[in-house]
Amino acid sequence: MNLHLLLQILRARRRVLIGTLLLTVVATLIVSLMLPKTYTASSSVVMNYKGVDPLTGLAMPGQLMPGYMATQIDIIGSKNVALRVVDHLRLAESPAVKQQFMDATNGVGTVRDWLADLLLKKLEVQPSRDSSVVNISFSGSEPDFAAAVANAYAEEYQNLSIQLKVDPMKRAASYFDTQMKSLRDNVEAAQSRLSKYQQEHGIVSVDNRLDVETNRLNELSAQLVVAQTQLMEAQSRRKMANSGGSAAPDVASNPLIQNLNISLSSAEGKLAEAEQRLGRNHPQYLSVKAEVEKLRRELNRQMAVTSESVGNNASVLQQREASLSAALAEQRTKVLEMNRTRDELNVLAKDVENAQRAFDTTSQRFSQTRIEAQAEQSDIMLLNPAVAPTAPSSPRILLNTVLAAMLGTMLGIGFSVLLELLDRRVRLNTDLESLGIPLLGAVDWKAPQRARTGLLGKLMPRRLHLN
Repeated sequence: MNLHLLLQILRARRRVLIGTLLLTVVATLIVSLMLPKTYTASSSVVMNYKGVDPLTGLAMPGQLMPGYMATQIDIIGSKNVALRVVDHLRLAESPAVKQQFMDATNGVGTVRDWLADLLLKKLEVQPSRDSSVVNISFSGSEPDFAAAVANAYAEEYQNLSIQLKVDPMKRAASYFDTQMKSLRDNVEAAQSRLSKYQQEHGIVSVDNRLDVETNRLNELSAQLVVAQTQLMEAQSRRKMANSGGSAAPDVASNPLIQNLNISLSSAEGKLAEAEQRLGRNHPQYLSVKAEVEKLRRELNRQMAVTSESVGNNASVLQQREASLSAALAEQRTKVLEMNRTRDELNVLAKDVENAQRAFDTTSQRFSQTRIEAQAEQSDIMLLNPAVAPTAPSSPRILLNTVLAAMLGTMLGIGFSVLLELLDRRVRLNTDLESLGIPLLGAVDWKAPQRARTGLLGKLMPRRLHLN
């Protein structure tokens, strides 16, 4: 079937086409006029978030997520907000509403839940494209009621967003308050242990005392090294003095011994001269000999005294070395004990420091959380409040009429084609050719001019007269 044939069919079946169109349009108009009028009120809220908390200055990654807007839309359309709207408008307190609830549900459930479900069915939440504005629309039979519900939804959504932010902060603040008491007790206990340890060990300043005792240990170590060197030297000199006699350095360097040696040498020279000149029994010889023996005895005595003095000096140095060794050992033990004490004290001081740091951190976080818990600020702002609509949103008579006209035209075409298929007529030359009937000729006929008045005359089909 080509377009030309379809036009011929529609021309021949124009009564069916026009009748179907008129019937569809009239029926749509009647139904549209009989339907109850519905009014739709819309309020707009804006998600005025910047990704930064105005109180703390910290980034809020939750608001930067792609699903943030979808989450907010789900919150607006939640039953929690609907229940808040019911309580806000006091809908459940109306006796008429209670009676409607009893008639509809036979008392099953609660009035609040029933009303919340009804409100959700007539609610529409639509986000604006590429913006942070959300439109909240509510449809109702009364314009003032629809506007009131739309505004109540916007207001309760703001309140719920504040509650969703504040309630976790309140619970966190309560938790931090409990933790602060425990941490304060820990700080006090750690400080008490530190003070008690300082009192038991008489510690005022560990670092200064340790420096003094360490310097004293170093001084004792240096003195011990010097004393040990001196002792070794004194022991060597004593050994030489005991074994070497006059050859010992201390003996040889003694001025008195040197003078006695000189005097003895001089006296021995006089003795030898007197022996050669006077003889051994001469009184002068005996006198010189007695003087020599006296000098020799004095020299031996002085040498013994000098050797004994060197030995006594070595003994003194040995006692001093032993005393320094004992003092050094005692000082080393004292420094080690102080090191141990300092280590234990450092551990206690670290405990105090860690406990104080934990308390300060928790206190700071508690202060911040408490401020956030008391902040009645919301990122949701009412942009455009809903007003009572002056015209109903449905039914849309003009739109329904246009759609009915389109539907009626399509139905008329469909009925015309269906009737043509049920009652096939020859309308074109090609129809005869398709049936195998030869075409003898064609008459170009025009209908006679006669008066046709009214719509009925215009719609009457013209008959073909063959001459």
